[in-house]
Amino acid sequence: MTAQAHYSVLLAESVSSLVGNEGGVYIDGTFGRGGHSRAILQSLSEQAQLIAFDKDPEAIAVGNALHAEDTRFSIVHDSFASMQQVAEECGLVGQVDGILLDLGVSSPQLDKAERGFSFIKDGPLDMRMDTSKGQSAADFVNRAKEEEIARVMKEYGEERFSRRIAGAIVRRRAEKPFERTLDLADVITKANPRWERDKNPATRGFQGIRIHVNGELDDLSAALPAALNILRPGGRLVVISFHSLEDRIVKRFFKEGAKGKALPANLPIPDIELEKTLRIITKPIKATSEELGENIRSRSAIMRIAEKLPAKDHE
Repeated sequence: MTAQAHYSVLLAESVSSLVGNEGGVYIDGTFGRGGHSRAILQSLSEQAQLIAFDKDPEAIAVGNALHAEDTRFSIVHDSFASMQQVAEECGLVGQVDGILLDLGVSSPQLDKAERGFSFIKDGPLDMRMDTSKGQSAADFVNRAKEEEIARVMKEYGEERFSRRIAGAIVRRRAEKPFERTLDLADVITKANPRWERDKNPATRGFQGIRIHVNGELDDLSAALPAALNILRPGGRLVVISFHSLEDRIVKRFFKEGAKGKALPANLPIPDIELEKTLRIITKPIKATSEELGENIRSRSAIMRIAEKLPAKDHE
């Protein structure tokens, strides 16, 4: 595994924003290879607890090894969307001090050709974060209707030429099913009439398929209210996004929580009645020039931080 594979984006900034109580309970919603989890553990006392989640069986193996080293840590083989259910089972609802969500695909998944995420390295067309279940990218592009492929690429990949590309995929699969990543990337590239500067023409198509196959935006939409439910008042929610679709969901959730109930304008209602649930801690944070020099994948990262308010807080 390369050094690139171990790089944890916005590591110092996210951990310092997350940890307020050294003896508290924390959740790392996306363990990956444990970069953030290890840094969080270094900031915690012996009485603390850290629960991590990951869909990837390879990540779970690394997490189990970490658990053997440090009993403050445990890992759950599931999406972070299940965090409220796990918190309920552990009796931790309303007691979690901080939750970190580092979204998107991890560097090890991108860098290993056999995982099927890369449009640069040839491998089996898989793209599943959890390789133990669900449909692969090959299943999707070989079986889905043309309209569905176009919708996925447009909605999740923000691909302007989604219809044209979907048509090319359907015509090609009639001759030979897709099995390899570079085969699909070649068809998408040739069907894309206008390439963006400094961006591989297959980027958006692959992103759309990956997000669809893994249900990434659905998981995020479910996880945010779950996180709010299980945090204690004063607990922190830290989210690192890597593209506009993720960040838009997070930004809207934070904004709605900080604004409170939607009421007609000019009504003489005290601020305490608005039932605000979140306080936005700071402006969005991006990687420093030093970090960008070490890891170019940090360039699109945006970190947002919010704090859970007590019920009926009027601040």
